[in-house]
Amino acid sequence: MKRKIPLLITFTVGIILIISEFIPHKPFGQLSGELEIWFLIISGFAILLGQLSLFKVNILKIKYKQRDWQFYTITLISFIIMVTLGFLWGTGKSAGMLGHGEAISSMLGYKPFDYLFHNIYQHLQATMFSLLAFFIASAAYRAFIGRTVESNLLLASAVLVMLGNTTLGSLLTGWLPESLNFLHLPKVSEFIMTFPTTAGQRAIMIGAGLGIIGSSLRIILGIERSYLGGE
Repeated sequence: MKRKIPLLITFTVGIILIISEFIPHKPFGQLSGELEIWFLIISGFAILLGQLSLFKVNILKIKYKQRDWQFYTITLISFIIMVTLGFLWGTGKSAGMLGHGEAISSMLGYKPFDYLFHNIYQHLQATMFSLLAFFIASAAYRAFIGRTVESNLLLASAVLVMLGNTTLGSLLTGWLPESLNFLHLPKVSEFIMTFPTTAGQRAIMIGAGLGIIGSSLRIILGIERSYLGGE
């Protein structure tokens, strides 16, 4: 019963949501709205469970002095500080337990939570993405090595697009007559971005959509049961 009841609930909810997309009238439209509200409520409890799990995992790693345990300490301290500041003085236009903290806000220019968010978190985020740029450049270099027909096409397309978006591309093909306007690098770059790239993106989105449909059907029909703890 511990498995049959969740499977039955999942099947019923999934079928109702599917039908409501095709028949958005009573009672399916109303049921779909109610189920979405329930989903938001359950998500709130899931966030709380995730926070408790965060504490448990990090405290155990700090307790047993696992590798890089100092970073887990910083994670917990940062989490506690941000949550405390949010509770006391709120965030944005929302007030906290102690109001909006006008005195502190006037001194910092932001609420304490927003001050740390804008002046620490966003800078750390920008730093992380800046470091990722090196990994992206490395991956692009490996992908552009002309070993196969596909990689050669990718390399040629990338070079044409990059040149077409620079003044150098215009200078290289600017001397061509108007009758050969389609060979101008900016035009070639625009063509590649408009047609082959868009077609590839749509193909990926269609494939992803079919994958989502397949995964959803597996869950609704009870074939995929990993959310129950696996079998």
